Amino acid sequence: MKLLVTGGAGFIGSNFVHYMLAKLPEWQLVVLDKLTYAGNLKNLEPALSQGRCEFVQMDICDRAVLEPLRGCDAVIHFAAESHVDRSIEDAAAFVRTNVDGTHNLIQACREARVPRFLHVSTDEVYGSLGDEGEFTEQSPLQPNSPYAATKAASDLLVLAYVHTHKFPAVVTRCSNNYGPYQFPEKFIPLMIAQAMAGERLPVYGAGLNVRDWIHVNDHCSALDAVLQRGREGDVYNIGGGCEMRNIDLAKLILRALGRSENLIQFVTDRPGHDLRYAINCEKTRRELGWEAAVGFEDGLAQTIAWYREHRPWLDDVRSGQYRDYFQKHYVQRTQTFAQ
Repeated sequence: MKLLVTGGAGFIGSNFVHYMLAKLPEWQLVVLDKLTYAGNLKNLEPALSQGRCEFVQMDICDRAVLEPLRGCDAVIHFAAESHVDRSIEDAAAFVRTNVDGTHNLIQACREARVPRFLHVSTDEVYGSLGDEGEFTEQSPLQPNSPYAATKAASDLLVLAYVHTHKFPAVVTRCSNNYGPYQFPEKFIPLMIAQAMAGERLPVYGAGLNVRDWIHVNDHCSALDAVLQRGREGDVYNIGGGCEMRNIDLAKLILRALGRSENLIQFVTDRPGHDLRYAINCEKTRRELGWEAAVGFEDGLAQTIAWYREHRPWLDDVRSGQYRDYFQKHYVQRTQTFAQ
């Protein structure tokens, strides 16, 4: 099979590429990524250096996206602007990529007659929970940030095309991911990076916001199950079953790295900050036979070890030098593929 992965140079996308190549080495993978600040070709270096997947730099808003789609058996759509704080500062890029880009991709997939489309979304479209309850696939969409609103809009676009045009799509909504290659503006890698450097750990408000954490490998295995067996037009929730307050997670990371809790610095809370997310993924377990396999204690320890062992990767990302890698190694290959 030939699988196209949008946003495949990002955190979850690159992990999915490695997961699929390890599990199904006979598949042909094409990675499409615009390479914004969060896209890093070093995330794909093992696969690219072995010639196990093809890469093309392209914006999903570009009409030329039709060309790499031709002959694909499936598309998995990760490409999105995803950082909530950036969406609060200026939502324009989020509307363009998450809404307009998804619509353009849908149209191109229809024209190319792609037989399978997996749209990767987020539990943030459901809004905020109180102290009890969990999000199910039937929970109303109540997004509270511009980022979440654009993801909810893209979900609804996909599902509307399923209903109106019989578009062969399925939607997933996942809780907070952690693991290798995550851009260090996100909570866990930011806490790890700051703690390793002996710098202050910025925690919003009093750190009481609760998130449900899932290791990225478990997310990838769930996406594989949905891609292979999910029903067209359905939504599947994916979660790790590990709720934790931000303050408690920051303390865990400090303890694991032998640092003092005095490094925690409480900062002004994010506007409209959702209090709690919790995912009910019983449908995904029941219908697809999927289970999360990575316990949070082991997963966090593995993640901390990965960042400690990959300091050059982390330093390059934090300094911005990772952006030079594409220019040095892949300009000619990408230009040839895109013609």
